[in-house]
This record gives sequence, C-alpha cells and structure tokens, in this order.
Amino acid sequence: MSSGPLPESLGSLQLSAVHQLLDRVADRQRQDFGNIVSDFKPDGSLITSCDRWSDAAIVAGLAQIAEQEGVLSEEGSKCVPDSPAYWVVDPLDGTTNFAAGIPYWAISMARFVGGRPVEAFLDVPSLNQRIVAIRGEGVWRNGKRLTNETRSTGSACVSLCSRSIRVLQRRADQPFPGKIRLLGVASLNLVSVAMGQTVAALEATPKIWDLAAAWLVLNELNCPIQWLAADPAQLHPGQDLTTADFPVLATGSPAEMQRLRSWGEALLHG
Repeated sequence: MSSGPLPESLGSLQLSAVHQLLDRVADRQRQDFGNIVSDFKPDGSLITSCDRWSDAAIVAGLAQIAEQEGVLSEEGSKCVPDSPAYWVVDPLDGTTNFAAGIPYWAISMARFVGGRPVEAFLDVPSLNQRIVAIRGEGVWRNGKRLTNETRSTGSACVSLCSRSIRVLQRRADQPFPGKIRLLGVASLNLVSVAMGQTVAALEATPKIWDLAAAWLVLNELNCPIQWLAADPAQLHPGQDLTTADFPVLATGSPAEMQRLRSWGEALLHG
C-alpha cells in the first residue's frame, strides 16, 4: 500500500496490528447484532453494552500498538490528547441502527498528527467492508485502491442527517436539488460521497469522532469539504469536544459544491 512510510506514519507491523484489532471488534459486533438491549446516555443518545466493550477493546488495543499516543473516543475521554500523535475513535457509529436491528453501522478510527488525520480506518461489519486511507498515498477498499476514476458515478442522491433535513423547511419555496437519503451513520454518510454513492452529504451536528476518518478519505479522493462553522483543523491539546459540533457539507466535485453550498449555509443561517 505504500512506497515508503512517512516519518509520522505507522509502521507495517503497527498497521497489521490495527487490522487485527478491527477484525476482533467487527467480529464481536456481528455476533452481538440482533441480541443487544440498549439504554440511554445522559445526553439522551443510545448506547449498548457492545459500544462499551468495543470502546474498551479499541483503547486497550491502541495502547499496545502505539503506547505513547493518546485516544479521544466517543465513549471515553473526549479531550484532545497532548501527545504529538493521537487517535480519534467512534467504536460503533450508528448505534441507533445497530440497536434497532438495521444492519448498517461502522467502526471509525483515525490517527492524527499535526492536528489532521494521517491514517484512517472505517470498517462496516455487516458488509465485511473496510476502507483505509493514508495521507498523501490514497484510499483502499478491501485492499483495492480507489481513485477518482474508479469511483461510482451517476448518482443523484444527497445524504442528509436527521437534523439537517430542517433545510427543507427553511427553503420550502425551493425544490431540493437531489434525491434524499438518510443512512443514519454520520461517518458513512460522508464517505458515501467519496465512494460516489452520493453526490453530496450534509451533516448538521457531527462530532469529531463521527467525521475523523471520513475527513481523510474525502481529502484523498479530492472531494471538496466546506466546514460550515468550526474547523476541526483548529483543535488544541486539552480541548473538551464533548459538545463541539462541526457542521459540514461534502461534495463529489467543485461543481456540486457550487450547486449545493447555499443549502449547506441555510442549515445554520436559515
């Protein structure tokens, strides 16, 4: 996958260990799917015992793979680590789908250096699909390299999250320029653009762990991104991201960004 690792990149043994860790967590999630009872976190969002197990397993695994690197996780510490390199993890993105028996969720992991993702891993256990991105080197799906040329084309779909559909009311006098899809998994909503499954994705309230891996995949496949409020590239050590949202519009091309930018801006400004 690489002609030679960058100084800040993981080594081949570390990459292999990350894949083994993802294999173990994905296997457990497939086993638990359909057999899990959910409860609620203080913020009202769903959580399951599988979320908690997955988070603990990933954090422990990363401590062995890269012991000097901190971890920011949806189910653990939500403060930006002060280590030069650190991980941003969503152990089970799409808990509502998972708990409801809808077979579409993801494991999202990204390693940050200099405030930006340099390696990203997105696993979709129900599809036995894994997407890997390395900064400056590209993107692979199940080991097959993806490029702008190999991406699917011809989609007219735009992925919205449940909170971004309010733009439809705010611009009720204008027809929405696309077929709407709500997939229920923020990371995969964004990555659907990079895969060519959708022409754009609009996320109203994604957290850093929702977008960390997808961010690098989009960058590596030259998909334009517009941060509609805060810029996640401006994080600083110790910053608490528990309630921080990063509204974003991602598109498959500059032309699509031009066509949909006003809809993204309407999300925040009416």
